[in-house]
Amino acid sequence: MAILDIKEYKDNHNEIRDSIRSDKKEDIKILSVSKSHPVEALLNAYESGLRVFGENYVQEMVDKYKAIDEETRKDIEWHFIGHLQTNKVKYIAPFVNCIHSVYKEKLAKEIDKRAKENNRIINVLLQINTSGEDSKSGCSPDEAELILKNSLELENITFVGLMTISGLESTNDERKQEFKLLRKLRDQLEDKFNISLPELSMGMTSDYHEAIEEGATMIRIGTAIFGERKN
Repeated sequence: MAILDIKEYKDNHNEIRDSIRSDKKEDIKILSVSKSHPVEALLNAYESGLRVFGENYVQEMVDKYKAIDEETRKDIEWHFIGHLQTNKVKYIAPFVNCIHSVYKEKLAKEIDKRAKENNRIINVLLQINTSGEDSKSGCSPDEAELILKNSLELENITFVGLMTISGLESTNDERKQEFKLLRKLRDQLEDKFNISLPELSMGMTSDYHEAIEEGATMIRIGTAIFGERKN
């Protein structure tokens, strides 16, 4: 798998930014998803000026974190966006900035526990399965209220928004409806609990335009920045 030149990462990132059709484009956070790409690719992307990176696998994220120097790793904003098992939270709790894939109360409590052990507060997103596909992680929209209610008093995590992944078989119109559902659910939860949930993490290389139309504040871009991955 080819590692791009430093300039190519910045050019790819800028191309994504320039393609965003929104008067709030500068407020939309682009996560450079380095999943399955070597640490050298992440470092080239870093050298190009990128600072916000998303990883899907705990071991890969930890390996990359350990492989780079302390000054660089502290300058990176680390987002975990993949399925997270409770027994693996302890490995990323010392450094992860935001976990996008909280889908049950047990996981929220484990992140809170491990954050407290590290004297940290970790931002988290509640992952919602808006497509209803069995292959997709996330709680159902109907479960979201109870999970949030039972987790809001945890002191070492902060719920900052919601996340979803559109359906593999969804049409563009169906994706829009899935993203719209996430936004509406966010609004309902804010009203219900009188809290602020400003972040909507939705949209990837194939569907970020639809996500942005429905209010995405974070988009997760892998292929369009790093090129094709091996899996």
